[in-house]
Amino acid sequence: MAGKTSALPAHRLSKATSAYLRSAAEQGIEWYPWGEEPFRVAKATGRPILLDIGAAWCHWCHVMDEGTYSDEEVARLVNLHFVAVKVDRDENPEVDRRYQKQVQAVSGEGGWPLTAFLTPQGETFLGGTYFPPTDGHGRPGFRSVLNEVARLWREERPQLREQAEAVSQGLRSGEERASPAGVDLSSFVEHTVSSALERYDPAHGGFGGAPKFPHPTGIELLLDFAARRSDPRASEAARLTLLHMVDGGLYDQLGGGFHRYSVDDAWHVPHFEKMAVDNAHLLTCYVAGWEAFHEPRFREVIEGTVDWVLGTLGRDPRGGFAASQDADNAPGDDGGYFTWSSRELRGLLSAEEFRAARWTFGLDGDARMPHEPSQNVLQRLFGPTEVAEHLKCSPEQAQAWTRSAIAKMRTVRSSRPEPLVDPALYASLNGLLIGALALASRALGDPRPLEAARKAADRFLREAYEPSRGVAHHLSASGAEGWGLLEDQSEFALGLLRLAEVSADGRYLESARSLLDLALQEFRPEPEGLLRDLSPRLYDGPKVGAWEAANFPLEDAPHLSANAATALALLHLSALLGEPGEDARTASLLGAMATRLRHAGLFGAGAALAAGIHLQPAVRVVVEGTGGEAEELWKAAVETYHPRKVLFRGAPRAPFVLPEEAAQASGSNTKARALLCRGTSCQPPMTTGEEVRTALREESRGS
Repeated sequence: MAGKTSALPAHRLSKATSAYLRSAAEQGIEWYPWGEEPFRVAKATGRPILLDIGAAWCHWCHVMDEGTYSDEEVARLVNLHFVAVKVDRDENPEVDRRYQKQVQAVSGEGGWPLTAFLTPQGETFLGGTYFPPTDGHGRPGFRSVLNEVARLWREERPQLREQAEAVSQGLRSGEERASPAGVDLSSFVEHTVSSALERYDPAHGGFGGAPKFPHPTGIELLLDFAARRSDPRASEAARLTLLHMVDGGLYDQLGGGFHRYSVDDAWHVPHFEKMAVDNAHLLTCYVAGWEAFHEPRFREVIEGTVDWVLGTLGRDPRGGFAASQDADNAPGDDGGYFTWSSRELRGLLSAEEFRAARWTFGLDGDARMPHEPSQNVLQRLFGPTEVAEHLKCSPEQAQAWTRSAIAKMRTVRSSRPEPLVDPALYASLNGLLIGALALASRALGDPRPLEAARKAADRFLREAYEPSRGVAHHLSASGAEGWGLLEDQSEFALGLLRLAEVSADGRYLESARSLLDLALQEFRPEPEGLLRDLSPRLYDGPKVGAWEAANFPLEDAPHLSANAATALALLHLSALLGEPGEDARTASLLGAMATRLRHAGLFGAGAALAAGIHLQPAVRVVVEGTGGEAEELWKAAVETYHPRKVLFRGAPRAPFVLPEEAAQASGSNTKARALLCRGTSCQPPMTTGEEVRTALREESRGS
């Protein structure tokens, strides 16, 4: 019976910058990293390419690496019949994006690990996702698949080439087809909101069924629509979704931060990887939710997520945030670091602590691991008042026992082998976290996240930014790599603009403006059109495979698309500068997006969010003065929801632009007052927090 192979000598992946690629250096497959060499070999030998795309955080990628690609017979067949290429989807998102589309067109499947069979020219003719080494999990064994693909390539190569060309041509036609003009932005927003509400799960919150992903842009869209239209249904859907997610296993009740998605529809049992992109978007979303609803639980979640980001992703002493934390802490693991058995907790906790923990976290209830029911995912089943009723004690006593239990559990968990943190520094992910941490810092009144955001921004601007090329995708020990990707320019610019506002530091604004100018110049094939995911002139990656295929990132997947991020960044730039010309540039981009996304439903939420924000004027609030009265005004401005508000303590210096009256405001003026400005004029000064709250709420309505 075939077993595992030993590692190849001098494996090509052993010195890769990607942790995902390096982990495959122990396999017997002659993997190549993405580049020109494997395509040259494929053309010279006439062999097809086996393409594997995965990531360090991906549980099923590990399962396939440990079971399938480490299988001796699989390795023999791959090395005999194919040229094998392994890609880290975080390191090469442009490669992943293209082949996800091709594999979905061929097989109807997508996700990670992505398994594709390519012609030597790089076009997909067959593909799928996870394959076990032998038949199992309802899927054909990879040994059988490899033998059959090799036979087809020998005997039916012309047909396979025709199929691959047809797939590529179909995708090209889809990207390049003209879209009908004239979609009204307000109608587009309303249609997208209606689609989101149709998919809303009133029992558990969120959208759709299992597996259930958070859709932060969908939630933010509902918050914006609810504020502008005083829509109670949208408001309640957003509020309950935010509550259900943080009370379920999706949120790490001990360590803070969010897992990637839930395998069930009630948020009980998650897939345990924690990703920078999810936590950045959800942190931003919960700040907005805190401003809209003032739920104490939301503030706790903001604090817990900030602590996890700073403590786990923010360990690099030079600044910057790591990409992800793995789901597993050992081969064959599935959530062992995060889960608990009642037996283990009985031995750890006092009787009172165990009873409090049992009611608080719903032990031995719906959040048991399906494959190992004795293990529990912690969820927040009851609060202190309900726990106290069950324990027949005061809420204060119940809370004390629960806190004591949590402290002991944290201590024990910290002694377990920690899941791997992928230390890779990506500009897009860092931009999202920089912006989220800046907003969280303002909401909490905590300087730590702002300091970390500034440190990360300064490092990228110092080491990975050039005005003529923008920001590079990856900052590694060898320097900046991967120029010319739209998501880096747009998401890093959006983060810089949020940081510029909170810090009142014009350096970040100027860099963001430069990035957005570059994006509109280099990534837009046609004036007034959509933005490509890469710039042919600036892109420095290997120009092989499907790299030339036009790709316009429009749909949220489920995270904010790069085109929507660009639109949101342009809107924020306009608000900071008071320049309606920026809104005009945004309107052009949004019009092009709306025509293509009018039937996308929830997956067009990012574009609809930007369109909704565009439909209302920006408001800028300047608070001046010191002491308790000024603090009350500032607190009111910070804690009142308005999706297009800009807040300053005193008038910032250029390049920020304010109406003349607000520009003269001094943060140290002894008289406390707040000025709310729209366009080139300001309302009469306000001197109470209630006036500020009322003014901001009124400004958010009516569009």
